[in-house]
Amino acid sequence: MKRKNIVLCGFMGCGKSTIGNLLSKKTGMSFIDLDSYVEQKENKTVAEIFADNGEDYFRQLERDASKELSQKKSLVIATGGGTLTFQENVDAFKTSGKIVLLDVPVEVVSERLQGDTTRPLLNRPDKEQAMRELYEKRMPLYQNAADIIVNAANSPLQVCMEIMSNL
Repeated sequence: MKRKNIVLCGFMGCGKSTIGNLLSKKTGMSFIDLDSYVEQKENKTVAEIFADNGEDYFRQLERDASKELSQKKSLVIATGGGTLTFQENVDAFKTSGKIVLLDVPVEVVSERLQGDTTRPLLNRPDKEQAMRELYEKRMPLYQNAADIIVNAANSPLQVCMEIMSNL
């Protein structure tokens, strides 16, 4: 039986990939990380796409991938941190699934991202300030997009169980 997709959103470092993999195992649904999906199609990392072609080009690839994946069923999809800041992507994913916000306090995100150099939008001298400003800008958009909001500061298993009980 084909089921609605579970679309995970939230700020970078909230655990979308970790929770997505675990949810996939628990539900038997296939897991797709949207950033990895785009990387495979382009044969480049997100950082390389940003460096070579810019953020606007990456966001177009992300929109195309969102539309494509929203046509499928029985997927657990981990969106990129910026994916659901665009209403077009929110609308696409809502046609085929439930959007789950993995909500974590900014302090937890800061701790989890210590030493992470893979985030193009944070590769700046003022990384901490940039991260906090982006967090404040994006959280209301995630909250508005979400069908379900869970506390992702808990253990991955607890988060997974809470998501499953809310679906």
